[in-house]
Amino acid sequence: MDYIFNPAPQSFIPIEGSDQAFPVRRIYCVGRNYAEHAREMGHDPDRDPPFFFQKNPNNLLLDNSDFPYPAKTKDVHHEIELVVGLKKGGTDLSLAEAKTCIFGYAVGIDMTRRDLQGEMKKLGRPWEIGKAFEHSAPCTNMVPVETCGLIETGDIWLDVNGERKQSGKIEQMIWNIEETISYLSGLFELAPGDIIMTGTPAGVGAVKQGDLMQGHVEGVGTINCKVV
Repeated sequence: MDYIFNPAPQSFIPIEGSDQAFPVRRIYCVGRNYAEHAREMGHDPDRDPPFFFQKNPNNLLLDNSDFPYPAKTKDVHHEIELVVGLKKGGTDLSLAEAKTCIFGYAVGIDMTRRDLQGEMKKLGRPWEIGKAFEHSAPCTNMVPVETCGLIETGDIWLDVNGERKQSGKIEQMIWNIEETISYLSGLFELAPGDIIMTGTPAGVGAVKQGDLMQGHVEGVGTINCKVV
């Protein structure tokens, strides 16, 4: 194919303990998937059907790199998340089929321009300007299931400057990982290279330049990210 300009490079996540990389196709994000976070955002945490938004693959920020404070905002929030990478996909997957799609896991932070997101909510408009901006998805290396096993329980937390801000457990998800994959496959045709940011526990809050974020998911790893 003779392109009129060079295509953008393939976005990827390094695989822990390997020279290979996980090529990222799409980034799906689950909204309000922990009850306490739903409450702190002013919503009823009843088990309504999950909803989703997307980030762009080139929003990934790798290698514990610094997070540049973005433009047009005065209220940038951290949201620590377990990230799931898919090695295969499909449509209308059963729970058993969904589990077999998992390649591995990473630790991610869904950085959010909360003020801009709030404006879009009030107007009934999409959230992209609050969620899908440059460097908005800090992420660790991907840990294969063969290394860490299936992650179904465990602690998830985030500190800012050494102070615990978010704390929860993976098993507190309203929709667990297999349920999320299965439901999502009814809305989109999933494929190898898709990643899912599975939601954040309570305690989200603002960061400022100079802050150091450290997040952890038990059994997966730790992310360090400085706001600059």
